[in-house]
Amino acid sequence: MRKRVWMPLAALALGAVGFFGVAPGYLEASMNKIDGQPGIPVSAEAKALHATLQIVDLHSDTLMWRRDLLKAADRGHEDLPRLQAGNVALQLFSSVTKTPRGQNYDGNSGDTDNITPLVIAQLQPVRTWFSLTERSLYHGQKLDRAVANSDGKLAKVNDPASLDALLAARQSGKGPVGAMLTIEGLQSLEGKLENLDKLHAAGFRMAGLAHFFDNDVAGSMHGVKKGGITPLGWQVVARMEELGMIVDIAHLSHQGLAELLPKVRRPVVSSHGGVQATCKTNRNLSDDEIRAVARTGGIIGIGYWDGAICDTSPRAAAKAMKHVRDLVGIGHVALGSDYDGATTVRFDTSQLVQVTQALLDEGFTPDEIRAVMGGNAQRVIRAGIMPLNETTLP
Repeated sequence: MRKRVWMPLAALALGAVGFFGVAPGYLEASMNKIDGQPGIPVSAEAKALHATLQIVDLHSDTLMWRRDLLKAADRGHEDLPRLQAGNVALQLFSSVTKTPRGQNYDGNSGDTDNITPLVIAQLQPVRTWFSLTERSLYHGQKLDRAVANSDGKLAKVNDPASLDALLAARQSGKGPVGAMLTIEGLQSLEGKLENLDKLHAAGFRMAGLAHFFDNDVAGSMHGVKKGGITPLGWQVVARMEELGMIVDIAHLSHQGLAELLPKVRRPVVSSHGGVQATCKTNRNLSDDEIRAVARTGGIIGIGYWDGAICDTSPRAAAKAMKHVRDLVGIGHVALGSDYDGATTVRFDTSQLVQVTQALLDEGFTPDEIRAVMGGNAQRVIRAGIMPLNETTLP
């Protein structure tokens, strides 16, 4: 009798160990890949220039996965040792709270969710299992713990003073890697404007209005209806501008872009993606949309995966950056890797010198490379995270 009872229990226990212990790491390794193709030759000139850069990457999804950000990992694209090796000054870490099953660029509903099973399998706090707001707050706490345990090697940036202090420390050669919190899709608000203040208080300083499905703030490029900005969405945008939260237009529907860009009062960011001129997918911005982003004073972060640049080569990323430069000027180009975002790339963050070399090969000057690799992003972030009110807005 005991044997008949204990054997199923033992099998259940072994299954739980596999699900909770092995499955999350296996899933990440299967989704965040390096494609194994050879990189481009890197010159001494590129290495020397790269060592002088204050690099900013506008988007990674590393906080979504169950691993220690401070330790070198054998999977994924990014961790503190690799950020240090790549000479990254500031990494923006995104909170991903929900993605649809069968996710694609053309049309997704918000009726299903891939993240809930991952949250449970990773044994996150129960409060995060069925609340998107709590998932973002948990990601914020996860980053705060990493900063606290980093022995000064990771520093949180949430206002212009902390950004300036970070860059000054790094200029002396002794600075930490900076970290800033962002949100991928304001489904995290759960339809409540007051949750935006909670997220801002937790340190979030940039947010995308939509992700891979339409929500109650805005339509998505990849949604079913692909509509514009909702009444709640306009309230959210106004409150973001007041608080000092940068509006991220990545994934926003084309209708939403057309409605939003003429009306924003602060520079916007397209944190990660590409341009249709070099990679014609629904994911990417048209020339008219690039011009509209530039008119806000904003920047466009170019990614390194196939959906953004129709390749994984650093040369393909550089060609997309060159198109933006040639169309609207060097001041509107930036980096937006989408590392650890269920992407396959050619190089991880430790090998960012590959991008520096590719830009040199495309004829970018050292000053232009400094702008692309971090200077433009620093300018927009510094301005965008300054709290403003109606009397001080331009």
